[in-house]
Parts: sequence; C-alpha cells; structure tokens
Amino acid sequence: MKYLSNKQGFLGADNKVKGKEKVVVVPFGIEKTVSYGGGTSKGPKEIIKASHQVELFDEDLKKEPHQYIGIKTLDYFPIKKNIADALKQIENINKNLLDRKKFPLVLGGEHSLTPGAIRPFVKKFGKICLLHFDAHADLRNSYNGNKFSHASAIRRCLDNPNINVISFGIRNISTSEVPFLNKNKKRINIFWAKDKSNWNLNKFKKMIKGKKVYLTFDVDGFDLSLMPATGTPEPGGLFWDETIKIIKIAAQFSHIVGGDINELSPIKGFDSYNFLVAKLAYKIISYAFEFKKI
Repeated sequence: MKYLSNKQGFLGADNKVKGKEKVVVVPFGIEKTVSYGGGTSKGPKEIIKASHQVELFDEDLKKEPHQYIGIKTLDYFPIKKNIADALKQIENINKNLLDRKKFPLVLGGEHSLTPGAIRPFVKKFGKICLLHFDAHADLRNSYNGNKFSHASAIRRCLDNPNINVISFGIRNISTSEVPFLNKNKKRINIFWAKDKSNWNLNKFKKMIKGKKVYLTFDVDGFDLSLMPATGTPEPGGLFWDETIKIIKIAAQFSHIVGGDINELSPIKGFDSYNFLVAKLAYKIISYAFEFKKI
C-alpha cells in the first residue's frame, strides 16, 4: 500500500506520534450507480483538501487528538470498473488494514461501497452493529435493476445475518421497502427524522452498549440547508450539534471499529460543504479513540 505524505494526506499535518499510526484514511471515490446528482468520484480529494483547514485542537476533548492517534492516508488508486469487483476491492483493502490492527475510515464515493467495506469487520468481530446516518433507508432490494445500487446499500449489508442496523435521520422510504422493514424490526431500528424532538437517546445507549460498531454516514443525512452538496438532498434532516452528540454517545457506550463517509458531491466554489465533511471525519476518529475500549 502506498501512502500520501502527511502534508498531502488527511489533515495535512505531521503526525509526530509514538509508534505506528492507528488510523488509515482510504479515499474511495466510487461513482457507479448515481441516480440523480453526480460527482461523488470527486468527494475524497475535496474532503482531504478541505481537511487541511480543520483546526487540529478539539475544544471538547481539549487536545489535538491526531497527535495521540496517528493518521495516515492511502494514496489515490484506480477503482475497479465493475461494481462487484469494486466492492471486493474495498473489502480487500479493509481486510489488509484490519489484519494490521488499523482503524479504516473510508471516504467515498457513493453509498454502494458500504456492503463491501463492512465485510472484513464481520469476519473479524462476528456480530456488527451498523450505525447508519442517512436521509434514506436504503432498503430496496434493487434500484434501476441494480442490486448493488446506492439505494440498496443497507439491504445488501443486511444480507449478512450477523449485521443489525440503527439508523438516524431517515425521512425517505419507498413503498417497496416497508414490508422488508416490518419483517426485520428486530434487526433494524430507525430513529426517524420526523421524531427528532422525541428521540430517546437513553434507549439508544442501551441498544448500542458494548457492541462492535461500524459507522456509515451518508452526508444527505444532514439537512439540505447544511449539506446541499450531495446527489439526493432532503429537507428535514440532522444538524451539526445533534449529530455530534449521537456519535459521541456511540463512542462512549460501544466500540467503534471503523466506518465510512459517503455521497459528497462537491460544488465548485462552495468549499464549506467539503470542510463540513472533513471536520465530521476528524470528529469520528477523535471520539472513537478518546473512548476506545479495544
């Protein structure tokens, strides 16, 4: 595996950390099944570029987390043309990193990458709780004739019986998805966006306590006023403070072992959206290691 220099990689900082890096950021700008707005192939580069403007000191944790963690970034590489091959590609990359006891954070790319990215985590840890932030349930068996569509990402993850899902921010679901959801209520728990004011986060703490968690974040989970730079934006979504609160709870009560952030479609001249995703990535890494139990 080839890495970018620290100056070129995520955060653009020299990681003077004792020992080897613990986190590897994986740029994986897959764009195979977009159904509305395009541009996800450009997401990783713009996130990494914007990350150089992220303040390294965390005002909540009162330190520069990257100095205690060590973060490296894989160099950019060509993605396989066939989507099944691309999913196998990201599976192999994450397996290699897990075998080396690294924490992979994949920067997409469209959400179709998640079923491939999560496979080695299930093989390593057994049961995995998929903590899912999204506007869409992504439970279609297929979309536009493609079972690996971004609209089927969570359904494909649930093909593995050792995965259960906790979703936040869902506010878009199709008629065809509802029967599958109803049949799998023991494996799928949704905190609907319409119920935000009544979310019981103590219940969430109990649901996630002690579990191995893979975090997948589709940026359209954010309200479109905050994040319009995505292919399928939706009103009524998550805002920054409530999102960070949920991630912090997950880090405190469970074992976050890896994750991905996807569906950024950069808009030229509007770097603030890229910056938002870069800061989100740093927050996920920082909280995951601040409360890390494994």
